[in-house]
Amino acid sequence: MIPEAGAPVRPPPAYRDPNVLRWLGAYTTSVTGDIVYFLALTWAVTQESGPAQAGVVLAAGAVPRAVLMLAGGVVADRFGPRRVVIGSDLVRCAVILAAATAAWLIGTELWMLVALAVVFGCVDALFMPAVGALPPRIAATDQLARVQGLRLLSVRLSNTVGPPLAAVALSVSGSPGAFGVAGALFTVSLVLLLAVRVRPLPPAGEPEDEPKDGAGVRDVVTAPRQEFRDGLRYLRANGRVSSLVVVIGLGEMCFSGPVSTGLVLLADERGWGTAAAGWILSAFSVGGAVASLLLSVLSRVPRAGLTMSCALLLTAALVVATGNAPTAGLSIALGALLGTASGVAMVVSNALLQKETDPRYLGRVTSVMTLCTLGLSPLLYPVVGLVAANWGIGAFFAGCGAICVLAAATGLLVRSVRTAVLQDDRRTAPAPAHDR
Repeated sequence: MIPEAGAPVRPPPAYRDPNVLRWLGAYTTSVTGDIVYFLALTWAVTQESGPAQAGVVLAAGAVPRAVLMLAGGVVADRFGPRRVVIGSDLVRCAVILAAATAAWLIGTELWMLVALAVVFGCVDALFMPAVGALPPRIAATDQLARVQGLRLLSVRLSNTVGPPLAAVALSVSGSPGAFGVAGALFTVSLVLLLAVRVRPLPPAGEPEDEPKDGAGVRDVVTAPRQEFRDGLRYLRANGRVSSLVVVIGLGEMCFSGPVSTGLVLLADERGWGTAAAGWILSAFSVGGAVASLLLSVLSRVPRAGLTMSCALLLTAALVVATGNAPTAGLSIALGALLGTASGVAMVVSNALLQKETDPRYLGRVTSVMTLCTLGLSPLLYPVVGLVAANWGIGAFFAGCGAICVLAAATGLLVRSVRTAVLQDDRRTAPAPAHDR
């Protein structure tokens, strides 16, 4: 049927939207480049100074990322997420290709690898909030669950492709070649990002860049500080958004790495062997990919807030059951279901957060959420081994289940979260335009 003249034209679904697919390609190559870079850095440090120094160098990159993450949210909101993401990828391209060249000409020195880790940590603090603020600017509200499903599917794909790609590069040409591969991936990501178009921000009651309270030109030092405080005030004033940040922080904290470590220790404790550990981890990843693919093509997520909370409750039950499974086969099957349930919770919660947050504050809100997940999850790594050594790995999985129950309880008890929906915006999305 031919639409009537002047009738609003619905944009295509996210999985067929060229603009979203360009963003997805850029995100996938960027995440894959990150994986290759981290493996190449770890290998280079180990070869140069031994395994004891690898953790020190990786921490040198993790500390500035955590410290500067909130400032990165301010930068993303102030200058626009597209500009910040493009600038971040440009810096990463230049730095990693320079490192590859230096490693090829003079070899890898510890000071150079530390400097590389610090620069990447600082750039990641800008990149992560900005990339989290992009989806609502490239897709309509009713497509956010699909975009988040595609994003999680992209992460699963990158985690599958990245390690063997790094291994091949390291075996063929060592650290210089692996750094070069990472630089090439960042270059592809940059080219795709340049082709991505974003929607303009909706009109505000008060122009963002005009002087306030009779002040003149904003002071370059006090303005970012004020914008940071404005972001915190926004979170305090918006109960639904702040509750979603708590739900995501608790729900993803265990699944940003500690659970994967726990699955390896589970196979070791039960005497199942490394092959079983690999199968459990693979089943978990496949389950997450299935959830991502399903949510990428579904036309709608009914009662999204309730769906998210129920998925978190199911995740809690499955993580406890997986950690206490008596046989490897049962643990593999439960791992697949766990990946599916946690994937649904992750996709829906992130889509709700992006839908409910004012676009002007999304960079700052994303930085707080990212700090809660990536900032807190490393604290659980030593806990995994400590709990496993004293009470058995099943106790650690029980603790993860309790944290997921707490996340689900927050979603169920806060009415504005429990009743939140995704597909309530029937307006046609405006045509994409260049970022401000």
